[in-house]
Amino acid sequence: MTTRRDFLSRAAVTAAGLVTIPSPVDAQMAESVKRLTPPGKSVIVTRETGDHTVDEAWKMLQDGADTLDACNHICMGREDDPNDHSVGYGGLPNEDGVVELDACCMHGPSRMAGSVGAIQNIRHACLVARLIMERSGHVMLTGQGAEHFAVMHGLKREDLLTDDARKMWLLWKESRTSQNFWGPPMSAPGGKDANPAPVLNHSAIPRHPGPEWAEVVRLRSQQLMAMAADLGIPPQKRALAAAQILWPTTGTVHVSVVNTKGEMSGATSTSGQAFKIAGRLGDSPIIGAGCYTDQDVGSAGATGSGEENIKVAGAHTIVELMRQGMTPREAGLEALRRIVRNYNGDMQKLRYLDMIYYIVRKDGAYAGCSLWSTTASGAPKTFVVHDGVKRTETCAWLLDGTTTN
Repeated sequence: MTTRRDFLSRAAVTAAGLVTIPSPVDAQMAESVKRLTPPGKSVIVTRETGDHTVDEAWKMLQDGADTLDACNHICMGREDDPNDHSVGYGGLPNEDGVVELDACCMHGPSRMAGSVGAIQNIRHACLVARLIMERSGHVMLTGQGAEHFAVMHGLKREDLLTDDARKMWLLWKESRTSQNFWGPPMSAPGGKDANPAPVLNHSAIPRHPGPEWAEVVRLRSQQLMAMAADLGIPPQKRALAAAQILWPTTGTVHVSVVNTKGEMSGATSTSGQAFKIAGRLGDSPIIGAGCYTDQDVGSAGATGSGEENIKVAGAHTIVELMRQGMTPREAGLEALRRIVRNYNGDMQKLRYLDMIYYIVRKDGAYAGCSLWSTTASGAPKTFVVHDGVKRTETCAWLLDGTTTN
């Protein structure tokens, strides 16, 4: 029989042990990270948005808003823009013509997380991820269950397939010359050809074609523009539609934030790979891949080849490397090296991949890190930072050059 004195004695011993024995997490944390202090100004790291949401989010932080509110404000701006074919309303659909959205978030102060995958008919996927985090005992919901959960919490169903996106999908359906995502993966022996011949096949044209591709691009674009006209695409939109078939949208929006209290959050939202197999989930809804935030260390997220980022748990890897003392730049480049290692440095295959990491540390240090140095147009890969002054900076990059479609 346990007496009251025995119980209190055991409780005292347990409490003393908790105080005197350092936790494994603290023991593994670099001394430099333990000494991190909050920045003098809030810091936001994200992609170029083309709107005012980054400035507005920074003002929100100045006014005392929660860091996740600031993240979602930027994500919602992209989800609302019908001209952004990589996120939310107007996103390019899957191969069946259905828009499926993915998102996730992590809230540093509460150490909570939420995620949604392959949700249809709900514009603001980032809000669904947050509702799952705050209003359920789960971390992730997908498909019809996620849609039902969102509607039960007041979000409205709507058709996310805009007329522009629908016609681009029809153009893709009528012009495609292969099974696209069907068949063995690129990494499998005998998988997809990583060095296609220059024929009239849009899947063979590099994203940054050299002069030798000029005639192929001209003929293929001319063919696609004629098909676009037959589909009723307005003249001023035909070139964009053709470009979406030649070089499909692969964008996503990720936001990582730290305020002057050292509080952090991260959020990611996307409509996923254009014309993907129905039900596909990339890295954006995967906690630890598309987004990861640790209140003790930092926050990171990604845009790019989702399957590759899942395989290296990119965002979590970056935060853990920062925990061990790496700078944001060093951690981001090391995560990219792991992607390269998965293909044994095979440049023919790596040319098919792309990745940008957006990183912020608890003290406000930040970085944008890219697998390749340039975009399809040859311009440097960039990211956006706001720490009182919004600006675009060049990413640190691992490989010189650009991707092949």
